[in-house]
Amino acid sequence: MREERTLTRRRFLKGAATAAGAVIAVPAIVPSSVLGADAPSNKILMGAIGVGGMGTGDLRELLGDSRVHFVGICDVDSGHRERAKKHVNDKYGIGDCKADLDFRELIGRGDLNAIMTGLPDHWHAIPAIAAAKAGCDIHGQKPFARSIREGRAMCDAVHRYGRIWQTGSQQRSGGRFRFACELVRNGRIGKVHRVEVGLPTGGGGGSTAPKPVPGGLDWDFWLGPAPWRPYCGFGPHWKWRWIMDYSGGQLTDWCGHHVDIAHWGLGYDYTGPVEIAGKGNYPRDGLYDAPTEYNFTCKYKTGVEINVTNDRINPMGTKWIGDKGWVYVRRGQIDANPKSLLREKIGAGEIKLYNSGGHKRNFVDCIISRKKTICPAEVGHRSISVGLLGEIAMLSGRKIKWNPDKEEIINDPGASELLGRPYREPWQL
Repeated sequence: MREERTLTRRRFLKGAATAAGAVIAVPAIVPSSVLGADAPSNKILMGAIGVGGMGTGDLRELLGDSRVHFVGICDVDSGHRERAKKHVNDKYGIGDCKADLDFRELIGRGDLNAIMTGLPDHWHAIPAIAAAKAGCDIHGQKPFARSIREGRAMCDAVHRYGRIWQTGSQQRSGGRFRFACELVRNGRIGKVHRVEVGLPTGGGGGSTAPKPVPGGLDWDFWLGPAPWRPYCGFGPHWKWRWIMDYSGGQLTDWCGHHVDIAHWGLGYDYTGPVEIAGKGNYPRDGLYDAPTEYNFTCKYKTGVEINVTNDRINPMGTKWIGDKGWVYVRRGQIDANPKSLLREKIGAGEIKLYNSGGHKRNFVDCIISRKKTICPAEVGHRSISVGLLGEIAMLSGRKIKWNPDKEEIINDPGASELLGRPYREPWQL
């Protein structure tokens, strides 16, 4: 009976990929009599690409799910990948986890059902699209992509190959955020006319002086599609966030959290603004050139405006303002006016939003059920698009008119060029 269940599970996972037009090569089955119910053949076989700070955290969390078995680790830093490989092998006590430098080796092995990525923003698109083509379901960290064109290509690939995607916008899996959004969606504050979103304030500085590349780091591969530059000792596993070639600073790092929640509360998961205008403070000296301060407003066709600023202007979090009151939420706090809203119960006939039961758990649940996750690709893309459009408005110094259905900037060729980013050879989107 145990072997029959094993065969059924592996055939199901293979069939899910085949139905989407991408065949996964299923590994030879290890009989249950050898390893019992915990045999890898009973599991979702997963790989991890990028196992630095965030990637390690995601890896540890997914390792705690008994339905998953990690068989591959990939990182351009040998220290990271060997440490993660040891952690996986120590967890399972089998020693079957392989470590690669090149993500193409991991994805190309042919037996994976899913991958998780914890990569710098400029590396989000290429591996994700390759994984979707290979028939893998994907957990990808926010922000969804570094550019809107990358994000659209990723969404198209996920859809084309029938893959399950979970964006690492884990606030959606928090009860406090869900309740705040349900209050707004069910009209407790009346008609919403404005939303205020506060994100962290950035910082400048950083030395541009070249330094020796740390041992074990493949610097050229780390740069990948981004422009080449000498290693400057900026700590490539964290402070890359303040360099525009790789990220958009605190704006893009946090937009996928608090703007994502703003959209969820408004019911705007699959649309975007029609006008965007604002200003940012971009450092002129030093290595770090992402905006330290920013203030832009997005207007939607409904007339609702979302104002996105650093937290010296709007407090950190999301605040919906309606004609009958307001609701504010951030990590660890919820508030409202009137206060009685915090004691409200969402009734049986009212809108109740997706309850994931846990963000990583939801990803694994949906790999099995083939249902949409709580933050699928299109939702993650639309959330970060707000930050990327704000970036374009601030860089161009002009009001941007946006068609959210066609995802086109209207009558501004110069601004339209900023919808994508040039890739360094030989990398292509």
